[in-house]
Amino acid sequence: MKILLIEDEIKTAKALGQLILSINPTAKILATIQSVEAAVKYIRENESPDLIFMDIQLADGLCFDIFKLVKVVSPVIFCTAFDEYALEAFKANGVDYVLKPFSRESLTAALDKVVHLKNFFQTHDNALPDLEVLLNKIEVRGKKGFLVFKNNKYLTIQTENIAFFYTHHDTTTITTFDGQEFPVNQSLDEIYQQLAPHQFFRINRQYLVNYTAVKEVEHYFTRKLVVSLSVDTPDKLLIGKDKTGSFLNWLDSR
Repeated sequence: MKILLIEDEIKTAKALGQLILSINPTAKILATIQSVEAAVKYIRENESPDLIFMDIQLADGLCFDIFKLVKVVSPVIFCTAFDEYALEAFKANGVDYVLKPFSRESLTAALDKVVHLKNFFQTHDNALPDLEVLLNKIEVRGKKGFLVFKNNKYLTIQTENIAFFYTHHDTTTITTFDGQEFPVNQSLDEIYQQLAPHQFFRINRQYLVNYTAVKEVEHYFTRKLVVSLSVDTPDKLLIGKDKTGSFLNWLDSR
């Protein structure tokens, strides 16, 4: 098995490689890469490995940027000290998700999983179409509701009733479709990881909007978009030209 390691911590990469070889002495570590830029270059210029071990937080950004810049066909085992990226990882060739610090047991289970999947698809020629049909039927479900505290009371706000989340001066606020506002003790980044990506979109650093709340979208200066919601927002909602394509695809993905 030919394995590529994408890990920005040299000591961690070395320990990971040694542990992999101790579990599977026939494996070959092709290279150890520390950045998104270097990973993209390697994948473009070399034959695809049998497996990639990929750290999520690299020296120059998140590993998910790799998938935006180059086609990755190899299965990926994601390695990280945090678990908030699990959903995004499994949308990006992920076959397993191993938390640091690594253990022999977790790596053995992950490698066994890769072998079992490979053997399954080799012996079931019609499995891939069936799997695609199944995946197309799966609805990614996010967090159902958020616990808030207001007027000395704890309340649960159902996610489907939330028009948008916004942040101002390090305070994150929920705004519902009926115009009520509730402070919430989480950052916008933390909230975004808990939401169904087909339902909410991060249009800029300050706003996460519900698909149902989008009323109108217009072209703006320098290839930007301005978005109007069915609920009033404290600020004009502008989408930069780097996000206009993904936003329009999100709107059209129903």
